[in-house]
Amino acid sequence: MAATIQQAKRASANRRVGLIGLAMALAMLGMGFAAVPLYRIFCQVTGYGGTTQRVDAAQAAGVQSVARTMSIRFDANVERGMPWEFRPLQRTDTVTIGERDMALFYAHNTSDKIVTGTASFNVEPEQAARYFNKIQCFCFTEQTLQPDEAVKMPVLYYVDPAILDDEDNKDVEQITLSYTFHVSSVRDPADQVAKGLDHDQAGG
Repeated sequence: MAATIQQAKRASANRRVGLIGLAMALAMLGMGFAAVPLYRIFCQVTGYGGTTQRVDAAQAAGVQSVARTMSIRFDANVERGMPWEFRPLQRTDTVTIGERDMALFYAHNTSDKIVTGTASFNVEPEQAARYFNKIQCFCFTEQTLQPDEAVKMPVLYYVDPAILDDEDNKDVEQITLSYTFHVSSVRDPADQVAKGLDHDQAGG
């Protein structure tokens, strides 16, 4: 009888340990999924890793420009194997701090496929990223180019005047905005035509 009670106690303890272990594993899994968006928010707030800020037109309208200028350099790249030509139309620009400015990038799909890409970006020096504000940017959404299609992609931005009061940025004379396009999908034009015909037939 005593042995049976002891076995029941051990089984109960083992179940409790197992449940605690399972709960810890699930918690760690949840933290893993949460880590990516939390890290992204951290980067956006602090500018860590060269992450720029995103603002709306109303926020931008409330910024007062100052009588100081800064050089902005533009850099463009594509990942290995992506069949796009991608470059800035102007390599450098001198802007008034706090004043909105626009940069244009040229993208050309040199393949016979429909290619969708996503642009990653960063700013150098990293400590200046938190003061580089984008109002509109092709990097906010995926971009799809048809075979041999060429487009101009705008970036509307400004440099926050608060950068002038930051000791870490007092010696910054030029900010580099760099983009790299990555392939999201590649499709054959014939597939798109076939899907269009199927849709028309279904609608008819």
